[in-house]
Formats: sequence, structure tokens, C-alpha cells
Amino acid sequence: MSTESVIEIRNLSKVYRDFWGRTKVKALNSLSLDVYKGEIFGLLGPNGSGKTTTLKLLLGLLFPTSGEVRILGQPAHDVEKNERIGYLPEESYLYRFLNADETLDFYGRLFKMSRSELKQRKEELLDQVGVKHARKRQLKEYSKGMTRRIGLAQALINNPDLVLLDEPTSGLDPIGTRDMKDMILKLKSEGKTVVMCSHLLADVQDVCDRIAILYRGDLKVVGNVQDLIQSRDETQLLTSPLSPDAIRDVEETLKKHGASLKSTSHPTTTLEELFLRTVEESEQRPGRRFEPGERPTTESA
Repeated sequence: MSTESVIEIRNLSKVYRDFWGRTKVKALNSLSLDVYKGEIFGLLGPNGSGKTTTLKLLLGLLFPTSGEVRILGQPAHDVEKNERIGYLPEESYLYRFLNADETLDFYGRLFKMSRSELKQRKEELLDQVGVKHARKRQLKEYSKGMTRRIGLAQALINNPDLVLLDEPTSGLDPIGTRDMKDMILKLKSEGKTVVMCSHLLADVQDVCDRIAILYRGDLKVVGNVQDLIQSRDETQLLTSPLSPDAIRDVEETLKKHGASLKSTSHPTTTLEELFLRTVEESEQRPGRRFEPGERPTTESA
């Protein structure tokens, strides 16, 4: 993985205030984070943890209370950087009376794409997201799953370097979910950087290189997915099949019975278990921060 940072977040805080300027909600608290070029990064957290606020700060739709955000080498408030970003919101805000062709034409013209470039890009994307057969149907006739697909095509029309996805598999059936994950992995293979938010932890575990878990505006966990879900206090041995006698004496007689050691590794939990334990631990120990590779535990200190 590249060490070039596409997203640099330093001590980022966001406070929502009421009409009189009093603190209403502290959505983010001194968040510092890097997302590197060419990786798929998962941003996780329960409702109200600051995920959507973070995405809006990245896009420059909100201004931070304090701290700094740089995207693709530019400040987040610089709107020119958005020409290199693709964004799929949790709810796709598309014009229901346009068809897929007209939708991509509209967004392509916003990026001032030439007619020939737009035509080629449109054909590629309609085929990639699997709605080419319905390109002339109005979007109001689309199912939610098909709307997510054309929403992704719209987010990719400008061939962005950075893609932000908010709940990309929402509304998709199992086949559509698998297709969406394959498309996300394809974006990585093309050298693009992807940041995705999702409540479907199995999807995140399938595609993400690294994750961060936010809880009430605080960063609780960040690191490589496989490192985080490993159980380091246990060792797992995989051998060729053994007889009952060999199993009883396995530690002393492994070689004697002709069994070969296939691998030695740390067993893994699931990303869902890590997530739930992190939230529970955060409730019990406010302010605690987990280090990459540390296994959260609900046992008392």
C-alpha cells in the first residue's frame, strides 16, 4: 500500500450549536486520520458517531469548528478539489423523470466533458453497474437497488481519484451486493482510493484494507482489518487429518504420526464482534483509545 496520503485529517472537531450559540452536539472530537492512495478505507460507527459529519467535512459541505482537513493535497474548503472526487450519498438524489442516459449526460456536462468522452464513459459505466438494459427507463421506475447502481455510475462519471461511498450496498439483494463489492474492488485495482461508510460489517470486512471505528465523535479503533480481528491470545494449528489417538497425544507425537503442520496463525473474530465490543467498551470506559491489533475486552480493569 502506498504511503502517500490522499486524505489528511488533523485534530478535527465539529460542534453543532443552537440559535444562541450554545453547544448542542459535539459531533467530532480532535479526529486525526490518514487515508492512503490506492486503499479501501472503512469508516464505521453507530448512529450519531460522526461518520456523515466527517464525509461532509471532507467534501467541504461543512466547515470544521477546529482542526484541518486536506484532500488530494488541497484544503477541504477548496471546491476545485471536488472535480477529482466521486460521491455516493446514502440516499441518491437523482432526477426521477430522467432516464439513465439522460442522468449521466447531465452530470457529465457539469464536469464539462466532451461529447465523445462522455459517450464512451457512459457506455462503460452503464455496462459496469449493470443497468444497460434499462437505460431508457425513467428513474422513477427503478427499484432501490437499481437506483443505487445508477447512483454509483453518476459518482464515477468524472473518473475520480477519490471515491466516497455512504452505505453503498443499501437496498441491494445478495447478488447486487456481491456485484457492488466487486465494483469497489475494481476501483482499487484501477488505482483509485475508496472511503466507505456502512452498517453492514461483513461487507466492510470483505473489501476494506483498513478501518476506523468512531464512537460519539471519538476515534476508538484504527488499523488493518485482519490485524484488528485477530485473537492474539490464542494460537491456531492446522494439520492434516489425525486419528483419535494422535489427537490425544498431538503435542508430543505430531511428527511420529506423520502429520504435517499446515499453518500457525492467530484465529480471527469477525469485524461485527470487534465493532460491538468496541462500542460496549466505549460505554464502560469513556475516553479509552484502542491501539491497532489490540483486542477490546469487556472485562473490568
